[in-house]
Amino acid sequence: MTLVDTNVVLDIWTQDPKWLSWSSQAFQQVLTSGQAVINPVIAAELSWGFSNEADFESALLRSNIVKYDLPCQTAFLAGQAYQLYKKRGGIKGRVLADFFIGAHADFLGIPIVTRDPSGYRSYFPNVTLICP
Repeated sequence: MTLVDTNVVLDIWTQDPKWLSWSSQAFQQVLTSGQAVINPVIAAELSWGFSNEADFESALLRSNIVKYDLPCQTAFLAGQAYQLYKKRGGIKGRVLADFFIGAHADFLGIPIVTRDPSGYRSYFPNVTLICP
């Protein structure tokens, strides 16, 4: 099981000219080795491009992406990482959602496939990252 970051799914769904090749290959490797999962935070970030929930659910199904619940225990981990980020001078622009994604992977002990590893590396050093 691997948590798939929003940017990877969007690269594939929007056929991003810069990242499509890398994201598609990384996503295929995830599917070959197990399940591609998203959590409610990633689902929320992905859903804005759909006019209704049925179309969104259909896109997830076609992409072989499974939704996985976000345990409440991850809230504490996310909050602690966010607090550390703020202590290190982090700006308000970085959203707490990113910390929930990292905390979820850390809590479950699963990797994240992402093309934006910087925050995960800094605040969730135990999480294995699949990145360019």
